[in-house]
Amino acid sequence: MRIVFAGTPEFSAAHLAALLEAGEAVVAVYTQPDRPAGRGQRLRESAVKQLAAARGIPVLQPETLRGAEAAEALARLAPDLMVVVAYGLILPRAVLATPRLGCVNVHASLLPRWRGAAPIQRAILAGDAESGVSLMQMDEGLDTGPVLCTVRCPIAPRDTAATLHDRLAALGAGALVQLVQDLHEGPVAAVPQPAEGVTYARKIEREEAEIDWREDAAALERRVRAFNPWPVARTTLGGEVLRVWEAEALVGEGPGEARVGAGPGAEPGGALGGGGRGAGPGEVLAAGREGIEVATGAGRLRVTLMQLPGGRPIRAADYLNAHPSPVGAVLGRPG
Repeated sequence: MRIVFAGTPEFSAAHLAALLEAGEAVVAVYTQPDRPAGRGQRLRESAVKQLAAARGIPVLQPETLRGAEAAEALARLAPDLMVVVAYGLILPRAVLATPRLGCVNVHASLLPRWRGAAPIQRAILAGDAESGVSLMQMDEGLDTGPVLCTVRCPIAPRDTAATLHDRLAALGAGALVQLVQDLHEGPVAAVPQPAEGVTYARKIEREEAEIDWREDAAALERRVRAFNPWPVARTTLGGEVLRVWEAEALVGEGPGEARVGAGPGAEPGGALGGGGRGAGPGEVLAAGREGIEVATGAGRLRVTLMQLPGGRPIRAADYLNAHPSPVGAVLGRPG
């Protein structure tokens, strides 16, 4: 079977690697054009391009797949199947119709929930108990095609976008290899997506990373996990940006309620008596080696891994060893 693969980031590369490891004939790879990245804004090749080049597979990087020329270029490859994984370009009807077996997409959600660009982050933000991957026969809609295979997995309480991404990449790669092996034997039944339960995972915008301390602690913890490793949740402390990489919600400890012990070495909140009575959202209530505890709209958030401008992520204990206690400061307030 002649397979053309289309994908761009690391998630895609895991699937391409699995196909190659399984001995499948990937005759060409489509990936996004090289883009400027990093502080120097040097052109960077996608993870898929790097893998394909290392394996000697021809790489195509069109700016668009619209137009007769793109469809003709694909047709010259005589593909039996096109596999699409986080490619980033829309496939028009002419392209979808070119491979003998059509185009199969691997999507990191349990369709029809979280169609769109950012299913992993949106699932964590929403507090979903599980996620998974769906392999679908592509049509012209946005992740609307009939589903060929679904693999489910729980979202762990401490999962970040990074850890869930890696787990779903492994699950999707295994499911894709199995599907291709099944297609060698004959057609695989596809099940139309139900009309109920449709949600859309819109693209993550950098502005969403700003912490609003009026939200409850559980929601803020999910925001921190969903935006690790990008764009990373952020607030300000003394006028400086503070990026929050890890945090945990302390449930049932909203402003004005008695505070649960902050652990050994915690410094109480001065006149607040460590209990947070009268504290407003964003006020630092306690600081110790377990973390920096901040009042929220409901409950408290314990920040455990943070990053100051120009520095690397550090544990709360390391921050407190080098800086004055932040107890009584209000995060998110201009300096």
